[in-house]
Amino acid sequence: MGSASCTQVYRLYIHATPEAVWEAIVDPDLTARYGYRVRCAYDLRPGAAFMGFPSEEMRRLGVPNATVDGVVLEVEPPRRFVHTWRMLITPDLASEGFTRVTWEIDGGRFGVTRLTLTHDLTAAPTVALMASGAMEDEGGGGGWNWVLSGLKTFVESGRTLGAERPHLA
Repeated sequence: MGSASCTQVYRLYIHATPEAVWEAIVDPDLTARYGYRVRCAYDLRPGAAFMGFPSEEMRRLGVPNATVDGVVLEVEPPRRFVHTWRMLITPDLASEGFTRVTWEIDGGRFGVTRLTLTHDLTAAPTVALMASGAMEDEGGGGGWNWVLSGLKTFVESGRTLGAERPHLA
């Protein structure tokens, strides 16, 4: 696959304010409550680093001390957040390098916020499969679909989606 271009786009609608959705994306105490329960610590300044730390359950499964890392590129609260993103779960995944994630938050119309996540996975074919959820049945997790479904459930209800599910990245 080499340098093949691959961009994944996910759009969902959340019954919440743009500010509430923004906080769920950038607050490490909140990121640890949905998706794979990864605590994402962002320094919200362009050029600053971010890192995702695994849940205790993920650590018990042998996941390293950092699941993802990257650099913040753009910050426009509560509308737009762009950062690089590299999966660190295994050396092979890490070797595919940095990709680019763009979060766009629109709305508040009728009490609903539209969230669009665009992930440019050019030259990261295995990470692209994992991010798409295509490897879910092989234990690769549900990718962005799982994370975003969890984010929506959490923001709308305060509940955690699938608390009993093993959380692999």
